Amino acid sequence: QVQLVESGGGSVQAGGSLRLSCAASGSIVSINDQGWYRQAPGKQRELVATIASGGTTTYADSVKGRFTISRDNSKRTVYLQMTSLKPEDTAVYYCTAGTVFLRQYWGQGTQVTVSS
Repeated sequence: QVQLVESGGGSVQAGGSLRLSCAASGSIVSINDQGWYRQAPGKQRELVATIASGGTTTYADSVKGRFTISRDNSKRTVYLQMTSLKPEDTAVYYCTAGTVFLRQYWGQGTQVTVSS
């Protein structure tokens, strides 16, 4: 079992920055890939960024150049540095972790609100 807890969400004006963190606990040695998703009101959950165990990263086109995903490998803590935030970035952000046993875990989500 893996538990994920996000933090760092909040309210910010357009153009501002926030850093989200996702702390993992439990069987963290089994964690493989990690990532961030977001879900805006009335919309489906969408992928924001991922980081593989080897460090390879991927980003949604909408956040490329503005968001950076990183990870502390020893703790399996994953971060999402968000800059140049836009009102359309407003959403609940969820971290996720996939394990070598092909299970997927989710955090409870953290709200990010960007005002214009």
